[in-house]
Amino acid sequence: MTRLNSVLLNPRIGVGADLAAWRKAGGGEGLARALERPEDIIPTLRAADLRGMGGAGFPTWRKWTATADAPGDEKYVVCNGNEDEPGTFKDCYLLHRTPHQVIEGALIAAAAVRAATVVFYINPHQTDGIEAMRRAVAQWAGDSQIAALERLIGQPMRLTVTPSSGRYIGGEESAVVRWLNGSFPFPRRKPPFPFEQGVNDKPTLINNTETLSNISHILKNGADWYRDLGIGGASGTKLFSLSGDVLEPGLYELPMGTSLQELIFTHGGGMLGGRAFKAVFTGGPSNTLLTARDLDVALDFDSVRARQSRLGTGAMIVISEGTSVVRKVAEYVEFFANGSCGQCPPCKCGTFQMSRLLDRIATGRGTEADRRALRHLCQILPGSGRCALIDGAVTVVQSSLQTFPEEYAAPASR
Repeated sequence: MTRLNSVLLNPRIGVGADLAAWRKAGGGEGLARALERPEDIIPTLRAADLRGMGGAGFPTWRKWTATADAPGDEKYVVCNGNEDEPGTFKDCYLLHRTPHQVIEGALIAAAAVRAATVVFYINPHQTDGIEAMRRAVAQWAGDSQIAALERLIGQPMRLTVTPSSGRYIGGEESAVVRWLNGSFPFPRRKPPFPFEQGVNDKPTLINNTETLSNISHILKNGADWYRDLGIGGASGTKLFSLSGDVLEPGLYELPMGTSLQELIFTHGGGMLGGRAFKAVFTGGPSNTLLTARDLDVALDFDSVRARQSRLGTGAMIVISEGTSVVRKVAEYVEFFANGSCGQCPPCKCGTFQMSRLLDRIATGRGTEADRRALRHLCQILPGSGRCALIDGAVTVVQSSLQTFPEEYAAPASR
């Protein structure tokens, strides 16, 4: 693991669940400034251009403004730590190693939107993260900054750690709300959005763990400081979960806008066994593949989108020449098929059928009829679900079909 100009992964703040050590390292200063001038919190985030780090890259200040402006005295802040997608492992590190960084960000969010309840919604498989967060939350009980926050909001603060359903689909915002309301985590179409109808039908702000981890540093150091951390027009840093056929896989915090070439060949040590780079699944396995012609791309939300892909969570799964793209895609589509909640038949049946077809093609048993069926499914399935699961599965299949058509050809014609 490499740390260069680290903010979130700074070794000084990796103090586990010790609140006193967190404060000794500078923790609490961001929350103090937020409590002094709560009206400046959202404008500061807007000036910093902080984006959501859970996948979409949506401007954080817009979510916070919508929740702050929603009517009612009962509001909620939810830290979404459901992280379950293959190749993504940033949130589990933050929750386990820097829990107070996450908590302080969530408390600043509560101050901004006037929420008296903060829920840390964590994948139950992240047992270390849940344990660390529970210990850390307990240390805030009766704390002077909690008391100051309660005076600001005019209500007692409640911080809870709640295991999620452990399902991949459980990280989708509407599924988070359903689970916290005591129901199965079925996603639903939006609107209404969580800020309109969230936990207990009240306005709810839901942010990813990494997003909230940035908040205290921005409030402490200012918007200009955060923007200057990025490269080009990008702001801040990004956590990249680098895995696959690289010599040094791991979690890397780098300036937003770092090139794909630098991530893989400088920080990741290059390719395993001296093999040539073939492709990378960006932001997890539900986006368009990038290939050698894209190694120059700046890893920020807008630049990656310009290459018809998405930065997503920052997961980068690298594959080398000699690795079957079809085999990897088959593995990921099987994951999506198993992760489908089943409420939308086109999603449940479509991912299952794509998985079967891909398995046959990857093992040399595919027919021309199988290939035609796969292409047909890619045409009819997008938009047929209540969430983006089916769209993500189709995107990676379509991308592989277009980028590596020779791998889908019949064995005799390869």
